[in-house]
Amino acid sequence: MTILLLGSGGREHALAWKMLQSTYCSQLFVAPGNAGTATIATNVDLNPNDFPAVKQFCLDHQVAMVVVGPEDPLVNGIYDFFKNDPTLAAIPVIGPSKEGAQLEGSKEYAKQFLVRHNIPTARYESFTPETVDQGCAFLETLTAPYVLKADGLAAGKGVLILSDLEEAKTELRNMLVHAKFGTASAKVVIEEFLSGIELSCFVLTDGKSYKILPTAKDYKRIGEGDTGLNTGGMGAVSPVPFANAEFMEKVETRIVKPTIAGLQQENIEYKGFVFIGLIKVGNDPYVIEYNVRMGDPETEVVMPRLQSDLVDIFTAIAHQKLDEIELAIDPRSATTIMVVSGGYPEDYEKGKVITGLEIVTDSIVFHAGTTIQESQVVSNGGRVLAVTSYGETYQEAIKKSYQNIAKLHFDKMYFRKDIGFDLF
Repeated sequence: MTILLLGSGGREHALAWKMLQSTYCSQLFVAPGNAGTATIATNVDLNPNDFPAVKQFCLDHQVAMVVVGPEDPLVNGIYDFFKNDPTLAAIPVIGPSKEGAQLEGSKEYAKQFLVRHNIPTARYESFTPETVDQGCAFLETLTAPYVLKADGLAAGKGVLILSDLEEAKTELRNMLVHAKFGTASAKVVIEEFLSGIELSCFVLTDGKSYKILPTAKDYKRIGEGDTGLNTGGMGAVSPVPFANAEFMEKVETRIVKPTIAGLQQENIEYKGFVFIGLIKVGNDPYVIEYNVRMGDPETEVVMPRLQSDLVDIFTAIAHQKLDEIELAIDPRSATTIMVVSGGYPEDYEKGKVITGLEIVTDSIVFHAGTTIQESQVVSNGGRVLAVTSYGETYQEAIKKSYQNIAKLHFDKMYFRKDIGFDLF
């Protein structure tokens, strides 16, 4: 079948790489894609949020399935757009409905869903510009550090964790009154801080049944030792060593099952990925957030460990037959390390020529922010490449990734040298 994959990052390159292993995928288009997807699929100059243009492309090219990588088109309602158009309704979209996408599109919506279904999460309150003074008063009832979350989508950067009360009050005003994160922070959720270690749980659902994919742990801060500004992710490890069978049983019983049951009870259409950001407090899991697509860079370690046919799984999801699928998982560890532009996540330059890609061995290089200019691969974003490796242990996998990063070069390239070290 002909498949259209929407997105342009490392997540999409990893999904494309996996889908092309399927006997069911005869042609893969990626919109807009990057220099990595261009080497394995056909890139299309198409904005994933321009639904009429996506429609026309699907009709012109007999597209039989649309897989949505990023969150924006989902929050904007691409699932509903296809479902409600008679000429598109037969084309399955892998991703939730607009209502389901609110689990990521609104922090407040997600928290209310968690509370309704008795799913463990941190205590919280929501505030608007009109209630900023009450927000400051609520901060005074909490103990440091203070967690401020922009309600809307802020490209993974709308969360502040602050240790000083007065600074937290100032930043709350910056977010609400001065629109620090634009419209995303027109409402702010303040949460109590949970102390523990974070991990990600990935679930596939057809709206009735579910399958749990391998766990992963990503590293968000730009600096070594988890210091500095938040990023979209500087690396990831799978499986997570501290997520043993006993802990994962709690995750499934207390979080995954009530999440899927809650979607059913509320008649929320949901056919796709549920990414559950967790924190392990003691030996108990709590939900930090939901995302409604795969994570990045976690996709770059989860997809390589999935041995099952991904297109076959997506087809089962489309027809609500996921319960008939058995997942096969590679027992080896996988790690990925992001190579980013100098200055990221603040101001950085693009258009830097990348060399050494052809001499990488025993690792997979997934492109995140790249493009082709004058027949050369050049940087085209903050996060540029994800170097993924397998190993019998994650230490061995990490070592391979670092050995191959040493072969790569572009001007001002940067990467963290301590990914996974906290787990040793």
